[in-house]
Amino acid sequence: MAKLKPFAALRPRPDLAAQICELPYDVMSSAEARDMAAGNPLSFLHVSKPEIDLPPSIDIYAPEVYAKGKENFQKLIKDGALKQDAQPAFYLYRQIMGKHGQIGLVAAASCEDYLNNIIKKHEFTRPDKEDDRVRHIETLNSQTGPVFLTYRANAVIDDLTKKKTAEKPDIDFTAKDGVRHTAWVINDPQTIQLIENEFARIPFLYIADGHHRSAAAGRVYQSRKGAGHSGYFLSVIFPHNQMQILPYNRVLKDLNGLSPAQLLEKLDAVFTIKSNGNAQPTRKHELGLFLNGQWYTLHFRPQFAATTDPIEKLDVTLLQKYVLAPLFGIDDPRTSKKINFVGGIRGTGELEKLVNAGEYACAFSMFPTSIEDLMTIADAGGIMPPKSTWFEPKLRDAMFSHMI
Repeated sequence: MAKLKPFAALRPRPDLAAQICELPYDVMSSAEARDMAAGNPLSFLHVSKPEIDLPPSIDIYAPEVYAKGKENFQKLIKDGALKQDAQPAFYLYRQIMGKHGQIGLVAAASCEDYLNNIIKKHEFTRPDKEDDRVRHIETLNSQTGPVFLTYRANAVIDDLTKKKTAEKPDIDFTAKDGVRHTAWVINDPQTIQLIENEFARIPFLYIADGHHRSAAAGRVYQSRKGAGHSGYFLSVIFPHNQMQILPYNRVLKDLNGLSPAQLLEKLDAVFTIKSNGNAQPTRKHELGLFLNGQWYTLHFRPQFAATTDPIEKLDVTLLQKYVLAPLFGIDDPRTSKKINFVGGIRGTGELEKLVNAGEYACAFSMFPTSIEDLMTIADAGGIMPPKSTWFEPKLRDAMFSHMI
């Protein structure tokens, strides 16, 4: 059963939150971060991507980078831009992006639950990225990037959330990208106990986004075990029925020696193909292909999706198995230079732009993986193919930090 604890969060001064809080470190390049933080000394990118304050030639994993992050973090605290709450609390964090809204519980999740698979994973992690987050946590002595968790929705938590969010929030701002971020503090003992008890009845939590952050938190805990580590890590936990998953689209560098006509001929063995099709697929087992200036709608022929294996039925698996490997020579999409991935937040227009500019030969637009598929695969101990999901909206760094 899931163990959650309240914690005394380090939070931004409400009137400065819009200037401080930023997108996660891993959704932008160093150059993009440098531009985003330009002229804003309060931007948390000075902490989460501190290489922006050092020469562009620096290795982003150099010790000076982490030291600069610590220096910037401590300055925000010293200047009062970030302040730690006096007592442990749970928090609610609401995000509104267009017509979509989601409300998560901000809590300290158990490192032991992570290590014992009560908190379930669905992705492999890369050692270099884990090492980076370990060094970041160790240097700052804080987890500043929350792990995005989900759970099967619970009526008691839903009811509590509805009542609490009717009250005046503690922080409320709209970011430059139009996403509204609102937070409430839950610090009365009775409600804290209710939340702890209710989650103790929930058998599993699932990592939606943040496999490297959670793996790093687990490693720091193991290295500090018995040395004052709380045994918990920063998380925001959303009910599964509020999750918004966008597609993770694919762009291909070349046609692997095929002409467009030859590619379409080979694809015809795997799909039924409609020319002048939709840019955005409308259902599972439907893809879009942008090639030679036009969109095609592709439907997997029934025999290819005729399996009960939840991983084998994923569109990203089917595309890899029957198209990317045999037709494009992409055996390992994690390492191949022939493929790149474009988050759904950028839209299908970005795919057209990349192909029309000659940077890529064609693009596949995907139908989003469902949260039900993710949980089913995680329950079975399975690992999803790389770049299967893109969650939106992204949690903002610095809304809450967990001091360890």
